[in-house]
Amino acid sequence: LKLEMPTVNLDREVSVLATVPVVFQSLKRCAVTWQKLISTVLEEQLKKVPQGNGPLAEIDLWREKNATLSALTEQIKHPEVQKVLEILQKAESKFSGDLQIVLSDLKKHHMEAQDSAKFLSTLERHLKNLSTGTGVDVISNTIPSLLNALRLVWIMSRCYNKDERMVPFLERVSWEISARVRRVVDLQTLFKQDIAAAKKKITEAKNTLEQWKKCYFTTCIQVEESGSKRYWKFDVKRLFEKTDYMVLICQDLYDIFQVTEELYNIFIPELTTVTENPKAIDELRREVNIIISPMEDLTFDPFSMETARDWAFVLEEFREDVIVEIVKQIFVQNLKDPPRFKNHPPVAGAISWCRSLSQRIQHTITRFQEEEELLASERGKEVKQIYLQVVKKMEEYETQKYRQWRERTEHVLPLLLKDTLLTVTLATEEPVTTKKSVCFTLNFSPEILEIITETKYMEQLELPVPEMARYVALQEDKYLGYTDKLKAMLDRYHKLMEMMNEAEIKLLDQYVQELWRILKSGQKRFTWKSVGIGEFILQCTQTIGKLELLVHQVHNISEDISSKLQSIESTNLFKFPHSKNGDKHPGAKEFFDYVKCEQAKEVEQLVRKYSAIPQLLIEVERRVASTNSGKSPKLASYYAYWENRIYQVLTQLIVKNLQAFNATIVANVPLLQIEVVLSDCEITLKPNASEIEKMTARSIQDCVEVTKHFIRWMHGTCIECPPQHVKADEVVTFSFYRDVSQSPLIIEQSVLITQNVHKLLASLNKFLNQWKRYDLLWKSDKGAVLGHLAAEKPACVIFDEQLQFYMKVSQEVTQRPLIKDEQFIRLQLAPLASAVQENAKSWVMSLGKLLNELVREQLFSLQDEIRVG
Repeated sequence: LKLEMPTVNLDREVSVLATVPVVFQSLKRCAVTWQKLISTVLEEQLKKVPQGNGPLAEIDLWREKNATLSALTEQIKHPEVQKVLEILQKAESKFSGDLQIVLSDLKKHHMEAQDSAKFLSTLERHLKNLSTGTGVDVISNTIPSLLNALRLVWIMSRCYNKDERMVPFLERVSWEISARVRRVVDLQTLFKQDIAAAKKKITEAKNTLEQWKKCYFTTCIQVEESGSKRYWKFDVKRLFEKTDYMVLICQDLYDIFQVTEELYNIFIPELTTVTENPKAIDELRREVNIIISPMEDLTFDPFSMETARDWAFVLEEFREDVIVEIVKQIFVQNLKDPPRFKNHPPVAGAISWCRSLSQRIQHTITRFQEEEELLASERGKEVKQIYLQVVKKMEEYETQKYRQWRERTEHVLPLLLKDTLLTVTLATEEPVTTKKSVCFTLNFSPEILEIITETKYMEQLELPVPEMARYVALQEDKYLGYTDKLKAMLDRYHKLMEMMNEAEIKLLDQYVQELWRILKSGQKRFTWKSVGIGEFILQCTQTIGKLELLVHQVHNISEDISSKLQSIESTNLFKFPHSKNGDKHPGAKEFFDYVKCEQAKEVEQLVRKYSAIPQLLIEVERRVASTNSGKSPKLASYYAYWENRIYQVLTQLIVKNLQAFNATIVANVPLLQIEVVLSDCEITLKPNASEIEKMTARSIQDCVEVTKHFIRWMHGTCIECPPQHVKADEVVTFSFYRDVSQSPLIIEQSVLITQNVHKLLASLNKFLNQWKRYDLLWKSDKGAVLGHLAAEKPACVIFDEQLQFYMKVSQEVTQRPLIKDEQFIRLQLAPLASAVQENAKSWVMSLGKLLNELVREQLFSLQDEIRVG
């Protein structure tokens, strides 16, 4: 577009040219041309609409308007055009006013186009992503940014801050989003894809549509919170009616794929390989493909609201097909092991399951028949035919299940009722006392309860049941009561048998045999058709109760005996004297005498406890055999059991005490002291090692001989054996000593103690060897040594050396430790040190006396020489 320029010369002043008629007329004609051109252009631009439904088309339109109007505006700004307008205005031409109105319109529309093009250009990047971006995720990421940019346009723009401009633009954005979703969810290709991929696409598309609406309302809130007086109060129906409908369609499509996937999953390869009819599985697969085939060949756009009724028709047909198909597949798949309602028995449960499937499919077909158009279609006829086939198979299945159950019940139930009440495991003809593990078990078949339950449910299903089955079902509470009581009774029996050891079972053999005789009648005579089951249970329960009472009484007495034996076993037979002031310990003889004295006191207590045991056993005899002789034949094995227990306790008593004594010997805690003395020119212990070993051996023997005070019982009784006169002057007393003393454990401990004491004494003798360095003090012949010195008449220096030596020895001994602790013995070395000092002192005195005699002799000799001289 180009404005026509005037041909007249305009070099003179405006005021002059405005007065020249020729010039004025020429300029007026030119201005008329401009006015028409601008008016035409404005009219054309106002009539233009975006070439497309998307938002980019509106941006392109504003850019085109801006370009066109900018070209005219730039020409109007040309100096020559401006001078023409000044001349016409100066001439006060009426036409000048009309032209100014057109120019004002041009300016207004140009500014509008310029403002719109500038602000909408900020949206272009987001809109291109919306239009051509790869993947639905790009659209989802673009929507929040786009709406935020639109919010800024609303706030800053002078043109797009009004409803009449923003609402149509948002409609175009909504159309663009829905168009992209349509391209993604293309039914022509969607049903040919993998189901998981298709579900993912539909989910993404649905989420995108929902995000568009959610982000819009979020932006509305942001606009209000920004302080702007112009809120987004747009017509929501105009913006989201179509996208909301598309969300519903996406959900429908997702449901279709979900159901299809579940149908396909039924036919996993494992099912195909184990089924008896794999061809039927393939046929079901083909039927699933037929169900979804109408979706692939739709002749209308399901996302269009105009075709909503067509889509509803297709969807309803699919649902009806699916329900019939699912019921058919569930029936075929679960024929052998049908799912049951809670507490339903197998057969009645299978029939109930079959009927529930039949009712479900019947309800579906009833609704199907209400829609004549659905039933009249080819697929509708196929569905009806499938329904009739499935219902027929279900009826055959129910008939077969019921017939098989009735035949088996009529055959099996009489046999089950002939079973005895109890069975016995490990039951033999041997006495029960040799078989503690004899076990009675309830012989009530679970199949009877199953038949009772089946009968109840069969009657609820209005199916006829056998008369015997009905009778048994009516007696259900009675049978359950019997089984509960029998279980409780048998539990008491087995618990009671577990409570008793072999000795107690032999003791109570008579009572156990009686109980077993009664229980065996439940194994041999009573059946589930017998009349006296209640009386049998009562008799068993009473007999068990009596035996329980007796067992508890015996156990109470046994606990008293065990308590006494425990007290005997834990007695300490080696009580040692305490040192008086911590340093002073008793001598060996005093120590072992104290131990023996304390043992004698303990033995008195032990014998009193032992002597009380026969009285307790006589109490058991009184309760079991109704006698109190202490020699009842019925209790012979029980007496022997406790006598063996006493032997074990006494053996443990001696073993434990010897072990404790041995531990005391090797511990580094002195308990007695022994003096080291010089006897017959020999360093020795007092008492000596041999005597100490004899004392130790005597103490060990005293400990073992404690068992001599425990008199054995006469055979088959709990009465002590009286002393036996073997010879006129020899009396033999039968005690536990002979058996206990021969125990390998006791012999082993005795030898170990003896060896440890021997090693200890050897160690002490080795320690005393260091004192043998002083042997010359008492082993040298003092007279010979002094005679030799007297004969030699040595110098005084020699005497001085000898005196210094013996004085040093005396001093050295006083610096040695006078106590030596090793294990349980403390050596007192003071007597030995004193003897060494006395011998050293004796040598000093003897040497001094000899020196004195020699010096006096020399002095007298010197006096004689002086006199002679």
